[in-house]
Amino acid sequence: MKLSHQTIELNPTHPFVIARGGYAHHRNVIVRLTDEDGVEGFGEAAPNRYYGESVATVIAALAQFKPILERADPFSVESIEAHLGRVLRGNASAKSAISSALHDLIGKKLGLPVYRLWGLDVESTPQSSFTIAIAENDELERRVAEAKEYPILKIKLGTDRDMEIVRIIRGAAPGKRLRVDANAAWTAKRAVRMSEFLAEAGVEMIEQPVPANDIEGLRFVRERSKLPIFADESCLVATDVAKLHGAVDGINIKLAKCGSLREALRMVHAARAMDMQVMAGCMIESSLGISAIAQISPLLDFADFDGAALLSTDPFQGVTITGGRVKLTDGPGLGATPSPSVDLAAAFQSA
Repeated sequence: MKLSHQTIELNPTHPFVIARGGYAHHRNVIVRLTDEDGVEGFGEAAPNRYYGESVATVIAALAQFKPILERADPFSVESIEAHLGRVLRGNASAKSAISSALHDLIGKKLGLPVYRLWGLDVESTPQSSFTIAIAENDELERRVAEAKEYPILKIKLGTDRDMEIVRIIRGAAPGKRLRVDANAAWTAKRAVRMSEFLAEAGVEMIEQPVPANDIEGLRFVRERSKLPIFADESCLVATDVAKLHGAVDGINIKLAKCGSLREALRMVHAARAMDMQVMAGCMIESSLGISAIAQISPLLDFADFDGAALLSTDPFQGVTITGGRVKLTDGPGLGATPSPSVDLAAAFQSA
């Protein structure tokens, strides 16, 4: 297979701000794999500095992966991903782009969507939440109004005015389901206090209330919380699930953390084996990246697939979210295609 890549710039409609900072622009890397028959598979790397990645590290990793992929059988996904792991540790977003491109290519060669190759029921997908990032009070109300078609809102917290933020959003959306994500910003004791307030406000879950390495803090919160607790930053790959047993009610899977679609499936099964709930989410990504993680959506309890919906312009089209409901396409592979305004062939030719 031939490996090529192209950097794209994604512009959120509003600056995306969470507890540990934010940005108004974001750059991702689109990966293309082409087999000897000319069939192409695409994947998206969404590097995040919190996990030690950037566009530069993704491109450097792809250079390391290129010789492996050039001589590989695209159907040997398990061995390819294992080989990539031996070449480089970490670099999950770069690896997930390769994994997504491999699955996309295989699905196209067989003429089937990836979720059908896995035997999943497309009618059982969950509703997705829509994220309300940290913003000034008057801006929060405007963003809630813009998210009117979404029945579930995920509120980013981790500030000195968290209660005020929740009150404003609840007031602007009295009938909507609310979830909260503190992005590891609270202490365990503060999280317990917040759980009481959030429960009264009708919030249904809390995601990553304490720092990622504070597993006992998560356990402390869960034992005292009035709401279910989910781990995000504390749970990167399948081997992390066991240490979280009893400390959280569920986990949040992201391709940019776990490194591949196959690892995402392993995480689902590991969590189910321990009677834990499963959520999957995303970074700021185009519909290409969302279409990749959405392939596991029939296996989920909760979804947070709004990464592309937060963009002012989406360079791809694929999975759609209508009325909050995740709808997978019946297109082969990941089911994602360039938007009409994007000349992908020319972009790769000029790269």
